[in-house]
Amino acid sequence: MKKFKAVFILGPTAVGKTFFSVKLAKDLDGEIISSDSVQIYKGLDIGSAKVTKEEMQGVKHYAIDILEPDEEFSVYDFVEFSKQKIAEISENGKLPIVVGGTGLYVKALTLGYDFGGTKKDENLRENLENLAREKGNDALFEILKEKNPTMAEKTDKSNTVRLVRALEIALSDKEKGKNESQIDALLIALNHDREKLYADINRRVDVMLENGLVQEVEGLKARGLTKENQSMKAIGYKEVLAYLDGEYSYERMVELLKQHSRNYAKRQLTFLRGMENVHFVEVEDREKAYEEILSLVKDWRGK
Repeated sequence: MKKFKAVFILGPTAVGKTFFSVKLAKDLDGEIISSDSVQIYKGLDIGSAKVTKEEMQGVKHYAIDILEPDEEFSVYDFVEFSKQKIAEISENGKLPIVVGGTGLYVKALTLGYDFGGTKKDENLRENLENLAREKGNDALFEILKEKNPTMAEKTDKSNTVRLVRALEIALSDKEKGKNESQIDALLIALNHDREKLYADINRRVDVMLENGLVQEVEGLKARGLTKENQSMKAIGYKEVLAYLDGEYSYERMVELLKQHSRNYAKRQLTFLRGMENVHFVEVEDREKAYEEILSLVKDWRGK
């Protein structure tokens, strides 16, 4: 099976993935595939901190604004889309750079659907539960249908506990679940001092609100979107939607936005630390961090 090389720039929210990935793409003639499960949606711009045209600096980006906000997108959809784009970018003589913070997407793409075969994965259940909270049981159920249709028929998708357990079994079934990855991946995870990262996240939430996050969600709600839609389960959207629905005050909404965003960053880092062959790069000194990233990529490409 032919394998294609791809660099992955990973890390928690607000750590600077866009900055480093665009700079790398410009220096090494690369194109970027987003692995952000929210930026795929049209109209979900402010709350997803969607990369802007200015930030792209002319670098081609994929998996941005490819779905309407009432559509769904599973892990399987992401893997198939990304494999195709990685192959196309590679065959055009450019470097594929996958960028984002949705860990389950990255793990499925780089390791195949068996998530490491029968080897115990301490983080798997927690990450599946997080995915259910963030994207809903339907997202988990789509993975289960792809992995083991028979088991899916017997599983109540409204029962999160049973759904997660069924997926644990399906994803660790080496015979039925084996699907070897076609990607030769260099995994680079950006890291930052915890207190500084949390301060950056809090500031980012303030900026989102100043830039019109509430109005953005009001517009989506006016289009008929509700908390049942996959897109509206994302952090930044579910809190504002709940506020607009009168579930709590504006002040409580802001508090929850920041808290949930910080908690998500912590989970992202936990997920990355549970993966193998990840190169962590400290980003406090951006120039030094970029030199380290560039060196890692050049060494890896030369092998």
